[in-house]
Amino acid sequence: MTAARAFLGVEASITGRRWTGPTVEADRLAEAMVQETGLPAALARVLVARGVAPAEAERFLEPQLRDLLPDPRSLKDMETAAGRFVKAVKDRQSIAVFADYDVDGGSSAALLITWLRAMGRAATLYIPDRIDEGYGPNVPAMSALARDHDLIVCVDCGTLSHEPIAAARGADIIVLDHHLGGETLPPALAIVNPNRQDESGELGHVCAASVVFLMLVEANRHLREEGVKGPDLMALLDLVALATVADVAPLVGVNRALVRQGLKVMARRERVGLTTLADVARMDRAPTPYHLGFLLGPRVNAGGRIGAADLGARLLATDDPHEAQALADRLDALNTERREIENRVRDAALAQAEDRGLDAPLVWAAGEGWHPGVVGIVAARLKEATNRPAIVIGFDGDEGKGSGRSVEGVDLGAAIQRLAAEGLLLKGGGHRMAAGLTVARDRLEPAMARLSDLLARQGAGTTGPRDLRLDGLLMPGAVSPALIEEIERAGPFGQAAPAPRFAFAGMAIAHARRIGENHLRIAFSDGLSAPVEGIAFGAFDTPLGPLLEAHGGMRFHLAGRLELNHWQGRTKAQLRLEDAARS
Repeated sequence: MTAARAFLGVEASITGRRWTGPTVEADRLAEAMVQETGLPAALARVLVARGVAPAEAERFLEPQLRDLLPDPRSLKDMETAAGRFVKAVKDRQSIAVFADYDVDGGSSAALLITWLRAMGRAATLYIPDRIDEGYGPNVPAMSALARDHDLIVCVDCGTLSHEPIAAARGADIIVLDHHLGGETLPPALAIVNPNRQDESGELGHVCAASVVFLMLVEANRHLREEGVKGPDLMALLDLVALATVADVAPLVGVNRALVRQGLKVMARRERVGLTTLADVARMDRAPTPYHLGFLLGPRVNAGGRIGAADLGARLLATDDPHEAQALADRLDALNTERREIENRVRDAALAQAEDRGLDAPLVWAAGEGWHPGVVGIVAARLKEATNRPAIVIGFDGDEGKGSGRSVEGVDLGAAIQRLAAEGLLLKGGGHRMAAGLTVARDRLEPAMARLSDLLARQGAGTTGPRDLRLDGLLMPGAVSPALIEEIERAGPFGQAAPAPRFAFAGMAIAHARRIGENHLRIAFSDGLSAPVEGIAFGAFDTPLGPLLEAHGGMRFHLAGRLELNHWQGRTKAQLRLEDAARS
């Protein structure tokens, strides 16, 4: 089968990518949608690209949780979990929450603690230290918690924790998780996990916080059947949105509705921890997935990465403004320290991976003393740079702890789990897009070779630099804040729902200048309408910046995402420039 014709004839752009665009059939469907719905053509193209039919357009643009939220009882063990949780509340039993140290775990814990507080109850929060204890429940912690608590709720962890859960004698254990399950389940009272092997997988894309939210929906139903009004669940959706975006869950289906509603809740600035953190991060407008993924999420994560593991969860759960300020300031400082550590490990890992070769099915690097709190972020950087699954491992003695990130269509978690079952890893698990592992030094090379083979069978390593997928062509005269607001109705945008990209053909560069260390500010026009401003971040780290800065009057095709630029009280439309090609 021959590849579709390159969009605007761009087979190799300035950054080496091939541009692809709508097919003739997609253009026809977009025109039909414009005629049937009256929507702007640019928005119609976006909807067609997402498989939305004209009759479904309005429902897609205004997703309602009541239409998309699944019945919690569709998940195995849900009624048992919610019933035991409510019984613990009614009988005033002691409850502990054992959570993972990332944003999803912290948000999940905060959901439970906030709900319990509204019911006049409290819970013990336990988050393991990443370095000393590692991921998930461990025997000493669980046995100690069981001595003092009637119920332990494990969130964002526990599905593979057979021995630690067995060690929690005397307490009931509920697991609320989303990581891939094994062939057998640990001896917990209830394990609610859409990625259990005996589940349908229809909800396999949700994060742990969404599983916790569904359990609270079911808990409120139990209370309602007994004539008791439960806490306001809609007010908890800011935590679900933060976890969904930060855990890189796909923004489709119910996830899209949860994040969309959660952003509205967050914009009300009612959760003191998130509000304080947003102020510390200098967020000056309504939250978007970008803010959750790149400003708030990394700061919440910073405690679990290089500081005290429970800082993020405590911030998200607190209702004390003074505690919130102290925690937010501490997390902001830790995040700055984390970036410095990350940069050192990233440079070393990239150099090592380049020496090994970046065209294999798996890109990996391992180093002595690399901080386990940043290996996941560095793996994500390698994945983004190479469009291949990436693993980064930090060794301490004879044992290395690593983290991996995957690309669309390649299930990394399943491959890691298989390696653990084959004895090549000391332990390992995760989900499709991310995984963690522990490996003995003498098994490193064979483990990575085997993993590369398993990933190659899934198609990893068969593509070069990823194609740049464009939603259509725009004229500069069509660009306005009103158009961008219309396009954003198709959002929120993020994992598996990328922000629409448009091309501008044969543009004259009105001006191009370097700003900051490596960014490019430009203005471009077709000569018929006012110039459109654009910005390309990191442009001088690629050929894009130097070529456009020295354009010499040459015309270019430009491609990128439209966005609103808020500056000094004014809002203007601009292009977030991602690529260009000589016209």
